[in-house]
Amino acid sequence: MKKDITIPEVENVFLAAVKEWNDDFMDKVWNVYLINDSDFDLDSVMVVSKAFGTIDGEMKKTSLLRHAFAQIPSVSVVKVEMIETSVLELNNEFMVTYFIGNTLYDKKFIFVKGSINEQDVEEVPILFVGGVIVK
Repeated sequence: MKKDITIPEVENVFLAAVKEWNDDFMDKVWNVYLINDSDFDLDSVMVVSKAFGTIDGEMKKTSLLRHAFAQIPSVSVVKVEMIETSVLELNNEFMVTYFIGNTLYDKKFIFVKGSINEQDVEEVPILFVGGVIVK
């Protein structure tokens, strides 16, 4: 029975954290983008995010944030959310679920504690700016 279930593999869809200027905060902040570098449109996209981890020996976690996008066209980018500076000390988890045709795809992306920093920046496809990528 389990052998009959095929779980499709997520390919060419990933997240990137990019440091950008924010007029509201009058400072640079980290924004998370969902990048669709595939040849297919993503339909009914749902992104659920949270942060969790230990700070000073005490377990911390944030509330869940949910984001929905009706469609993300092929070879495009959508901004998901801003990451508050204080939660960079925690693991930031993003659960991404979407459809391609009638097939449901699902993947958990985690920016581990301390991985979002300016030393680990590389060029982000499609955006062509520096960012921290998680695949």
